[in-house]
Amino acid sequence: MPSPFLYYADHRLSVAELTAARLDGHVVELGDAYIPADAVETAALRAGSLRDILGTVLAATHLSAAWIHDAVADPPPRHTVQRAVPRRLHHVLGRRFRYRDAMIPPQHLTVVGGVNVTDRVRTLVDLAREGDDAHGAAAAAMTNRWPGLAEEALALIAASGPFPGKRPAAGLIARLSAERTVGSQDEVTRYTS
Repeated sequence: MPSPFLYYADHRLSVAELTAARLDGHVVELGDAYIPADAVETAALRAGSLRDILGTVLAATHLSAAWIHDAVADPPPRHTVQRAVPRRLHHVLGRRFRYRDAMIPPQHLTVVGGVNVTDRVRTLVDLAREGDDAHGAAAAAMTNRWPGLAEEALALIAASGPFPGKRPAAGLIARLSAERTVGSQDEVTRYTS
């Protein structure tokens, strides 16, 4: 069931009504939807805001999943989505998202706000595979936010067969884990001295 705090254009309110409410300060934009200005932004609301894009057959991945998991503050300009069902999808087109046809195994998916999202471990691995600054920064934010996530991601990579970007992803995650360990040891030393 969709959240009563999410307003989509032309569902309960028209585009004109939502625009007027936004100008009056009653609602604010969240992803592809609007929420009341005084609502607390949660992972469920962030994920639910993508319901029109994802439906039941697609999953949010990469920076979109990192945004839903609250590792990055802003949604990406174009969401990254991937097939979450075994059957091939045809005519998956849109300017608001980038579609990847490879199916995500169900064990790497979680349902947040009524839509499929890659779990944190898979999201970290996907971010590390990309190799650019935005994805690397999101990967660093995830390893800093959730202790032990890097080790789980390295275990997933080790247990997986070959896939594109496996070595660079493992190297980046190992480096981020080491930096986090050194940083936390420095914090302990500073407070115990």
